[in-house]
Amino acid sequence: MLNFLARRLVQIVPTLFFVSVLIFSLQQLLPGDPALVMAGEERDPAVIEQIRRQYRLDQPVPVQYAYWIKGVLAGDFGESLRNKMPVRELIAQKLPVTLQLGSMAILIAFLIGIPAGIVAAVKKGSAWDYGANLFALWGISTPNFWLGIMLIFLFSIELGWLPASGYVPLTENWRASLAVTIMPAFVLGNAIAAILMRHTRSAMLQVLESDYVRTARAKGLLERTVILKHAMRNALTPVITLGALELGTLLSGAVLTEQIFSIPGFGKLIVDAVFNRDYAVVQGVVLVTATVYITLNLVADIAYILVNPRLRG
Repeated sequence: MLNFLARRLVQIVPTLFFVSVLIFSLQQLLPGDPALVMAGEERDPAVIEQIRRQYRLDQPVPVQYAYWIKGVLAGDFGESLRNKMPVRELIAQKLPVTLQLGSMAILIAFLIGIPAGIVAAVKKGSAWDYGANLFALWGISTPNFWLGIMLIFLFSIELGWLPASGYVPLTENWRASLAVTIMPAFVLGNAIAAILMRHTRSAMLQVLESDYVRTARAKGLLERTVILKHAMRNALTPVITLGALELGTLLSGAVLTEQIFSIPGFGKLIVDAVFNRDYAVVQGVVLVTATVYITLNLVADIAYILVNPRLRG
């Protein structure tokens, strides 16, 4: 186990280095001059020149990258051009919001998608199977923005059960926080649940036809024991990876949902930064997102080993 973790950590370092180079290089392709943006409307040549020297924009790109990565390694992502705040503080404010939303969405997806996939596989060809596949088709086909608007209209406007927008931190009022994030979490989790259902069903069908499952049934074990103890443990291995990857995707892919429900999350932060040409924020957010995504892959690999002991060798 320790050897496995050591190998994976060694692989992560060059991966993050390559990602940082890619992020900084692609940043140079964005239209507009950051010095002109920071100079404002007057655009005094003396001010523009001073800005270029201050932010080292007059230096070659490799030199700019060296200064940037040196600051990143020290925990300094630079300063936001728009908010005049350290990027590190902005990330610390916005990342927990999207992490909460993404975690709730993944939890909802697991609670719906995995049981539906197991039932569909066990009851293959029955009404349960057709119903689960119909749900999966609906979940994949339904646009998030439409579902979000419909939920707001039903539960906020018509019934008045849930707030339509905004965000309350868990540390301030956990009940209000759950109430305001349950709808956007369901919107995000709905599509993921459909994907998880299809993968779980496919994996379960393959496992249920394996020799060790037939042997377990031949020994006279209860069908519930065969399914839950023998089949499901092996079938969930690919589903764990999918869930981890989907959580990583939600960090940057929840932009539209956050806009609809006015949630000040990570996705909204990077969209605003791109439109405002806030380069330091874009670089910091993308690098943190990539780091979290890679970390979630490592967590998924560890979960593989915990779920399937045969992989521990």
